Amino acid sequence: MKDDQLLRYSRHIMLPELDIDGQEKLLAAHALVVGMGGLGAPLALYLAAAGVGKLTIVDDDTVEASNLQRQIIHGTSDIGRSKVESAKASLAEINPDCQVTAVDARVDRTQLAELVSTADIVLDGTDNFATRYAINAACVASNTPLVSGAAIRWEGQVAVFDFRDPDAPCYACLYPDTKATSDMNCADNGVAAPVVGIIGSMQALEALKLITGVGESLSGYILVMDAKFQQWQKLQLSRAENCSVCAKR
Repeated sequence: MKDDQLLRYSRHIMLPELDIDGQEKLLAAHALVVGMGGLGAPLALYLAAAGVGKLTIVDDDTVEASNLQRQIIHGTSDIGRSKVESAKASLAEINPDCQVTAVDARVDRTQLAELVSTADIVLDGTDNFATRYAINAACVASNTPLVSGAAIRWEGQVAVFDFRDPDAPCYACLYPDTKATSDMNCADNGVAAPVVGIIGSMQALEALKLITGVGESLSGYILVMDAKFQQWQKLQLSRAENCSVCAKR
């Protein structure tokens, strides 16, 4: 590790659970972040700041004025700009040593599978079930850990699916794909700005723990937040025997 890195990450290195070895694991890691919206914005910023060496960010949208209430990786001058290019510029300001690959596209299942297979960990910051199911399936197929987040109105949730564990449940065990699932997004329902910041930050924290092996991850659990009453619930998840995605894994 270089001298300037020792200074930049000194507060991490001071943590006995991390030390230099843990920081070097972060520097060697490659995280795939799908979605540069309310969740992807804070989690990508924290991953870059924490020293994750390589980030691949995926989104096909452009920045709109209505995004700026919560998508803190973008600024007013970015309106009309590709979200991934706006995010890439912000991440470079946070940490120029972080290698960022921007994918400005709505990737299909084949492209998604290729991206997932090259990553050490995947973070889902999307807001629709179809994409979440596709990300989950790709992670199951490649045994890549997945950190999932969701936020709407005053509520949020975080779950970790660590497919390195053969008994781990997947996203489809939690939300079976019935083809009748209705998407709920903030465009139609609204969301309190700090809620996505809290959930995105929790996703980043779980990713750092998975990469470094510190503590116990949320694997096999879902953490649910009610921000109006500042209540949290930690619920255990079970693998569904008849899951259409992971039952035969």
